[in-house]
Amino acid sequence: MSMIECTPAALQAAGERLGEAQPVYMVNLVRYRDEAAYEAGSTLPSCSGREAYFQRYAPAFNTVAQGEDYGLFWVGNVRGVLVGTDGEAWDDVVIVRYPNFAVLRRILESPAYASQAKPHRVAALADWKFIVTTQPEMPQ
Repeated sequence: MSMIECTPAALQAAGERLGEAQPVYMVNLVRYRDEAAYEAGSTLPSCSGREAYFQRYAPAFNTVAQGEDYGLFWVGNVRGVLVGTDGEAWDDVVIVRYPNFAVLRRILESPAYASQAKPHRVAALADWKFIVTTQPEMPQ
């Protein structure tokens, strides 16, 4: 089942579990549409999902998040899934670091994100996994 939405309930639950004390690394597993699927009436020129993600969504996200402490940690092209669900396919892995989950929530829940960035993400992605991770203390 393809999913491209993060529900308010999921954000609330994660925020309650994580608090504000620790950095989070958001792991995005993304699969792009062949062609970005904007809503009817869009005046944007046609482009691929990958182009919509990196040339439209990422700059819009950066504009919306201006002044927040966050940073792109890593981007990698998926070249194969050695262990996974049959038929599972991802194009890229994108990891973004935030000082705490509250910063991410502020961005995602802002009206500016909803109007300026989210439409590009929705148009770009055919499927998405959005995973919150923290760095554990490793046993000695």
